[in-house]
Amino acid sequence: MEKKKRWISAYVENQIGVLAKVSGLFSGKNYNLDTLTVGKTEDDTMSRMTIGLTCDDLTFEQIIKQLNRSIEVIKVIDFTDIPVHKKELLFIKISNCTEKDKEEIFRIVQTFHLSVTDYDKNTVLVQCVKTEEKNNDMIELFRQTFINRIEVVRGGSVAIEAISSADR
Repeated sequence: MEKKKRWISAYVENQIGVLAKVSGLFSGKNYNLDTLTVGKTEDDTMSRMTIGLTCDDLTFEQIIKQLNRSIEVIKVIDFTDIPVHKKELLFIKISNCTEKDKEEIFRIVQTFHLSVTDYDKNTVLVQCVKTEEKNNDMIELFRQTFINRIEVVRGGSVAIEAISSADR
């Protein structure tokens, strides 16, 4: 069966152990998560999970059924084939920078609408909030430009249904 990238949004009870229980559903069945992000919603009693995984149709059906059976899960939305706004937080730290390196970093930051969030004499920290694919491109650009001098930290994607068809 063909595997493809899938996205799920799950509203869950905001209680201790819910994250472990939901992620346990995946590990117990040997499903691998590509990304998992969770945070409180406008309602303090609920959290919203954004889950990214790569799997076939049958496995995905099983995952949705298991999530819907869980008492702590309030609602599950399949984001795979619907219009959504999705972003991922990425930090890239560049070490051992010369003045010329810093000039190039600031040129990249300006060109790609990134931001410098911290720096000192030898190190620059760049923040990028873009799609997973665009962040992958940024990592590759920095990796090629500053060989063996970058450190990457990225958070999982968060997503919300699109309101209109523009700007997705």
